[in-house]
Amino acid sequence: MDIDEILCDVRVVNLPTKSAIYIWGYNHNGQTARRGKECHLRIPKSLPPKLFNCAGGEILRWLDISCGREHTAAVASDGSLFTWDFWLDWNEKLCANDFGQLGDGTEERRKYPIKVKSLQTEYVKSVSCGAHCTAAIAEPRENDGISSRSRLWIWGQNQGSNHPRLYWGAFASNTVICQVSCGAAHVVALSEEGLLQAWGYNEYGQLGRGVTSEGLQGARVLNAFAKFLDEPPELVKIRQVACGEYHTAAISEDGDVYTWGLGNMGQLGHSSLQSGDKELLPRQVVALDGIAIRDVACGGVHTCALTVKGALYTWGGGQAGQLGLGPQNGFFSCSLNTSDILLRNLPVLVIPNGVRLVACGHSHTLISMRDGRIYGWGYNSYGQAANGKSTYAWSPSPVDWCVGEVKRLAAGGGHSAVLTDAHTLKELCEFRLAESVNLSNCFTIADIASRTSADSLARLCKRYREHLVDQGNCDNQEEEASPEI
Repeated sequence: MDIDEILCDVRVVNLPTKSAIYIWGYNHNGQTARRGKECHLRIPKSLPPKLFNCAGGEILRWLDISCGREHTAAVASDGSLFTWDFWLDWNEKLCANDFGQLGDGTEERRKYPIKVKSLQTEYVKSVSCGAHCTAAIAEPRENDGISSRSRLWIWGQNQGSNHPRLYWGAFASNTVICQVSCGAAHVVALSEEGLLQAWGYNEYGQLGRGVTSEGLQGARVLNAFAKFLDEPPELVKIRQVACGEYHTAAISEDGDVYTWGLGNMGQLGHSSLQSGDKELLPRQVVALDGIAIRDVACGGVHTCALTVKGALYTWGGGQAGQLGLGPQNGFFSCSLNTSDILLRNLPVLVIPNGVRLVACGHSHTLISMRDGRIYGWGYNSYGQAANGKSTYAWSPSPVDWCVGEVKRLAAGGGHSAVLTDAHTLKELCEFRLAESVNLSNCFTIADIASRTSADSLARLCKRYREHLVDQGNCDNQEEEASPEI
């Protein structure tokens, strides 16, 4: 029986929506903003509003989230930006704000989320976290009609400030910025006109300028894209960009994929490279020619492309299982230098249909399916890729701890995050029940979920019971004991 039938098909007008941030993985003193006895939190769990100083549910929705190597940033529905980090060890001086990537004007440790106060005059729309820097796209709350309605703010390593600073680079000051992506040491921004500008380090050609360079490089617009080797490069209009650690990928308005930068593990998707282990100009991935691509994501040494029809292709380094191809099944191009390193230098079809979202961490991958289920694979030592305790998840494994409609996926160095929304009364009820699941009511909630076709809630309860049996209730006690998670 559907919950609508229980309510006699009553519709609630102007039903308020709610969203949740689920986060899990490496948590050495706070990377996931969750409190726990262990450094690694393998169970995704939603973060309560009180962590963001919003008691009473002031913030009901989240719009965007991004995971860096050691920090996380999230955009709230009121246009506020929150950031948080972890630090490596109490006795270590190094922490995940050493470069000011949290944007609070300091380089101090921030274990729990803080609001980036320097952007309070802006309505933040989206955010991207690199290894040690952060970039956000925002609109002035009081626009004079002259300022761009979508401006770029940057801070952290190599960005000249531990406060957000307005950055135009090679673009004119009235340029509308549509997207920004941060890598390990470079940043690429996309304009409304489909132009890319890139800045940062260029030792591997990741800026796409046709040469490598020593030292920090200023911004420059990319104007040469090579479709085929026997044709001269030309300007191509771009509609999406993604930065890996030292490589970059972009999708043209025609749905073609271009890659450039470091390609030593096959992460560029070319059968051969023009400059040793690098590609210095954006070059089309010809293996995907004729296949309309709508999304691309880059990890440390791997790349994923999602087609318009929901098929997922992966390529690059697969030594940690991040390609989802299994350990030894004939899909890999070669073993580099006769070692045990597994790579795939041409795209391979991993999932033929049904994929809606994809995100790449340093060595793991997350996807969301059209039926609402989340899967992960790759390096899993911290539980960031899959529910199991194996170090490597070689093939797609379900992550069944989240309820609501999946809106965003994010993957970082060793942690993962998901944004989910509740739009209907049924989804709001699922949210409330999921937040209250414990040892005493787990079977009752599972029964309600099965009778109301609340599939994600039913899966959560099943995982919860399996976890209790597997762990003997030990790991779960610290989760339930703390109201701050």
